Amino acid sequence: MNDVLDVLLRLVAVLVAFLVLPLLVGQTEHKVMAHMQGRLGPMYAGGFHGWAQLVADGVKFAQKEDVVPTGADRRIFQLAPAIALLPYLVVLIVIPVGPNGFVGQIVDAGLFFVLAVMGVGVLGALMAGWASANKFSLLGGLRTAAQLMAYELPMLLAAASVAMAAGTLSLPGIVHAFHWWWVPWQIIGALVFFTAGLAELQRPPFDMPVADSEIIFGAYTEYTGLRFALFLLAEYAGIVVLCVLTTVLFLGGWHGPWSDSLGWVWTLLKSALLAFVVIWLRVSYPRLREDQLQKLAWTALIPLALVQIALTGVVKVVIQ
Repeated sequence: MNDVLDVLLRLVAVLVAFLVLPLLVGQTEHKVMAHMQGRLGPMYAGGFHGWAQLVADGVKFAQKEDVVPTGADRRIFQLAPAIALLPYLVVLIVIPVGPNGFVGQIVDAGLFFVLAVMGVGVLGALMAGWASANKFSLLGGLRTAAQLMAYELPMLLAAASVAMAAGTLSLPGIVHAFHWWWVPWQIIGALVFFTAGLAELQRPPFDMPVADSEIIFGAYTEYTGLRFALFLLAEYAGIVVLCVLTTVLFLGGWHGPWSDSLGWVWTLLKSALLAFVVIWLRVSYPRLREDQLQKLAWTALIPLALVQIALTGVVKVVIQ
C-alpha cells in the first residue's frame, strides 16, 4: 500500500510540475522579451506586473471556436495536439530532479527512453501539417521533417558521449558519475546537444517550420482555440524538458557548491538559467534560412559531436 501511495504521489508531483513550469516559462518569456526590447509587455491582467496574463490567455483560447477545415483529415487533425504534448509529460516522469530517488520513475536505460520519446513529439507537427488540407501547413510539416532528420543525429551523438563518460544509460547514474571537471571536457557536447534540442523544438533562430512571414504559422495555421493552445503548451513544455535534461547530462543535475540535500533546488536553478538562455536567443538572433539551418547541422554540429565522442574515448582510455 505504501509503495502504491508513493508512486501516486510521485506521479501527481510530475503532473503538477508539467502544468506549472511551462506556464512559468511562458510568463517569464513575456517579461524578459519586453525588457530586452524596451517595451511594456503584458502589464494589466491580474494587477501587479500582469501576473495573470497567461490565465487570461487560457480563458481567451477556451472561448474561441474549435474549427476543423472541411478538407482536413478530422481524426488526425484533432489528435495531433495531444501527440505533440504528451511525450514531454512521459519524459518528465523519468528525469531525476534530486537525490535519493527524487524522480517519478527510475528507468535503467533512461537516456535511451527519453531520447526515443522526445522524437515522438515531433510527429504532432507532421500530423498537423499533413492533415490540415492547407498548402502552407503542409510546407511547414515538410520543413519540420527535414529539420528533425538534420538535428536528431547530433543530439543523439552528444548524448552518447555523456553515456560513454558515465558508463551507464541511467539518468541518475549519469548524475552520480558526474565530476566538475566534466564541464570543460564535455562543453562541446553540451553546446551541440542544447543547439540541436532548440532546433527540434523549432525555437528561434530555428523556427523555419513556423516562419510567419513566409508560411503564416506553418503546420499550426488552421488550428484555433484550445488545440492551438496545446501546441503552445507543448513548446514551453519542450523548453522545460530540454533545460532539465541538459542540466542532468552536462551540468551535474542536483550537485551544487554545497550540500546535495536540497539538490532539486540546484536542478531548478540551473534549468531556469538555461531557460533564460533560450529566451535570450529568441530576442537576439534572426531566423536562419533553410540552407543555413541544414548547413549548421551537417557541416558543424555532427562533426563537433563526433569530435566529442572521440575525445571521450581518449579520456576514458587514459583514465582507465
